[in-house]
Amino acid sequence: MLYPLLRPLLFSLDAEHAHELTLGTLAKHPGLVPQQRIAANPVRVMGIDFPNPVGLAAGLDKNGAAIDGLARLGFGFIEIGTVTPRPQPGNPKPRMFRLPQANAIINRMGFNNLGLDVLIENVKRSRWVREGGILGINIGKNADTPIERATDDYLIGLRGAHPYARYITVNISSPNTKNLRQLQGADELNQLLGALDAERRKLDAAAGRVVPVALKIAPDLDPEQIEAIADATVRHHIDALIATNTTLSRTGVENLPHGGEAGGLSGAPVYEKSTAVLRALAQRLNGRVPLIGVGGITEGVHAKAKIDAGAQLVQLYSGLIYRGPALVADAARALAR
Repeated sequence: MLYPLLRPLLFSLDAEHAHELTLGTLAKHPGLVPQQRIAANPVRVMGIDFPNPVGLAAGLDKNGAAIDGLARLGFGFIEIGTVTPRPQPGNPKPRMFRLPQANAIINRMGFNNLGLDVLIENVKRSRWVREGGILGINIGKNADTPIERATDDYLIGLRGAHPYARYITVNISSPNTKNLRQLQGADELNQLLGALDAERRKLDAAAGRVVPVALKIAPDLDPEQIEAIADATVRHHIDALIATNTTLSRTGVENLPHGGEAGGLSGAPVYEKSTAVLRALAQRLNGRVPLIGVGGITEGVHAKAKIDAGAQLVQLYSGLIYRGPALVADAARALAR
């Protein structure tokens, strides 16, 4: 793969600039990416047959602009977003920082995206989607929508994404939208999930097909919160839990350059924390809700550890920044073994 040669050039650029340059190239010239062949390792989760259990996490391609290029890396599924009903610029720049000494990233992007309509048009153009690629769409709320009206935004996202997604993820765990994590509280979560479950049933009935709904949660949860979230997912028929998003903790990076930046920390330092939440959810749920493990996977053994902790699928993001496409193959091999 070319990535080891390209990485020094990309790392010489501002992190967000490098991200935009890479994504723009993949969007305009998907064929430049060598097709990475991943051995079939099918797994059925949420009623969907995944060709392999290694997926791309949301956040890398917020607008679904580079689906076909990213698909050439061999992912079993791709999740795009987080998308909000209306376009929004996100937080002021700079807002993304590499911590290479720790194989980590801190970001405070703030759901910057071009809005639901643009994402849908990009999905319609994707050849990979038309050919049956498994696409997840991750939905969130606009920053200027009051938290007490957050459900309205999630319902808009659900309705808009439903015809085009194989599954939909509800993101209530980003630390970069004010008060968003408040929706993980028991009362707020029950209200939100109850509304989404009722609307999803109507949409499924009208469309004649089931679109599963997953919930993405934070790693910064105490045992009582983890139990409440697990119980709520069962109560409201949520089809999967994605554990986890980025952390507010700075354990292990406090003294590194950029270690004190505000935002969510991802990459290697979140591995233990996210896996502990995953394990706790697995114990509480006892197989009643499938789990998707994400957070800190930088080599294949980490992907295997997520499965051993109770996940049925895994997702990659920050590890790709440091290892490139080789990480997809490494994770797939580890899970095939």
